[in-house]
Amino acid sequence: MTTVKDVARLAGVSLMTVSRALNQPEKLSPETYQRVRRAIDELQFVPSMSARKIRGDNLAARTIGVFALDTATTPFAVELLLSIERTAQQAGWNVFVLNLLSDPPSEQSIDLMLAHRPDGLIFTAMGLRRVSIPERLLSKPLVLANCLVEDSDLPSYVPDDEQGQYRAVQQALSQGYRRPLCINLPSQSLAWGLRQQGLRRAFEAAGLPAQVVLQYDLSAHDSYGETQAILDRHIVQGRPEFDILICGNDRIAFCAYQLLLARGLKIPGDVAVLGYDNMIGIAELFLPPLTTVQLPYYEIGQQAAQHLIEGRERRGTQLVDCPLVTRSSV
Repeated sequence: MTTVKDVARLAGVSLMTVSRALNQPEKLSPETYQRVRRAIDELQFVPSMSARKIRGDNLAARTIGVFALDTATTPFAVELLLSIERTAQQAGWNVFVLNLLSDPPSEQSIDLMLAHRPDGLIFTAMGLRRVSIPERLLSKPLVLANCLVEDSDLPSYVPDDEQGQYRAVQQALSQGYRRPLCINLPSQSLAWGLRQQGLRRAFEAAGLPAQVVLQYDLSAHDSYGETQAILDRHIVQGRPEFDILICGNDRIAFCAYQLLLARGLKIPGDVAVLGYDNMIGIAELFLPPLTTVQLPYYEIGQQAAQHLIEGRERRGTQLVDCPLVTRSSV
């Protein structure tokens, strides 16, 4: 079966150029447009709507419908939606975002979304989680962004939390830290298990048995109070029993900073601190600046949108890299 990739290869252009030839030919030079058109004709690749666009019919731009579960109302995840919109606009597509108040979406929400006749759907969530996809939505091309579905091969673009955690901790331990204290996410969090795998790999690589590492999992409630209790337990007569604090997210790190500095400890002189998430509006408030791991919201949204625009055929979980953001707290 001929694909957009075949057209791009034969024409010697990018997938985005083929998309523009199909949807916004006025943005291409006449020479490039004709090259793409010859490739389409030779391969006999002319999807019905795109064929009408090439013939000059007056069709509306294609549309991506986005279900936003906590992403439209959460500043930390707004980049996910922003990247979907930018990627779609670059390809000449429109975006319709519907903020969800429940999971699964209500019948009213589904009716509203389908009334816009989207050409494809993206289901987004704030905080890696499992979601429920109603059967009615499976009739459209569907991609998940920052979420997963139980026992499904739906394409899902999610952070590579295991590798992100491994890389950050491995690099910190390579600088000589040997007495880590970990204050982790709640164990019921989906990201907890992935980051635990990364932690174990890093400790093993450094020759630190995981069972001797100080680790605590927070509950889902009072991160400040629990963090304070953990630090009180392991700071004896003003001296920490640990040389690096590995935090499950930047919020935990923010609490820890206040508590450590209030005790007269220097960061990183007395204790190094490592975060996770690189949260907008928080990471830049640390003094000294926090070394942390970037949750790749922008890249996740971009990849999810391109999946629909390019007609990608890959299924299942697609891991998106979580880069280390090196600052001066480690």
